[in-house]
Amino acid sequence: MDFHVGDNIRSTDASWTFGGDVPRTFDSHVGRSVPLYQEGHNLITAISDYFLSDGSVVYDLGASTGSLLSKLAERHKNKPNLRLIGIDREEAMIQEARQRTAEEPRIEMQCQELLDIEMESCDYVLSYYTMQFVRPAHRQEIFNRIYESMNWGGALVMFEKTRGPDARFQDILTGLYNDFKLERGFNPEEIIGKSKSLKGVLEPFSTQGNMDMLARAGFKDMMVIMKYICFEGFIAIK
Repeated sequence: MDFHVGDNIRSTDASWTFGGDVPRTFDSHVGRSVPLYQEGHNLITAISDYFLSDGSVVYDLGASTGSLLSKLAERHKNKPNLRLIGIDREEAMIQEARQRTAEEPRIEMQCQELLDIEMESCDYVLSYYTMQFVRPAHRQEIFNRIYESMNWGGALVMFEKTRGPDARFQDILTGLYNDFKLERGFNPEEIIGKSKSLKGVLEPFSTQGNMDMLARAGFKDMMVIMKYICFEGFIAIK
């Protein structure tokens, strides 16, 4: 049995995917679903000024439609040798991104699993609501590879949905987020359907859990740069 999750997207129990027809309506769906989604993009592009020079390599892990890389390319249009590499596991999403970024030669989209990529030396790595969809058993290895490939002084900027530090806080976060989605026009059936589709697919960690993984990878300089309800942005500098 399938059900609506909003924006003409249908799914079934524990089977959410970013493939199929999702790329066509992804930007509008995620923009309604995630608080401060565009503001997060704007913050990431602003922070990039501190880390990018002409010739820098940028990775966007889980690049979806390529919209964030497009914003970075526009902000740094005076850097002809900047390389912007988007990674996504979904071929349909990669095809959508390639169409949207076809006129920007500095953007390269690759269809790969994160565990399979061999990262070049880089200055700026982005993970915008991506790691939460990676199986917990594999996340630490990806963070380790990011740290190892990053040039000294480079930065990882990561946004994640986070769990509360205990059950009471988690109940509060869940209630507030459901209220947010109702206010954004989702109906109760769509909210429940999305939650059912994400079972076993979306596995958020707490704030501390994310910080611990970054620390185990080798990062020592870390801080939270944005937080709203259960959505959080981190920066870690090597």
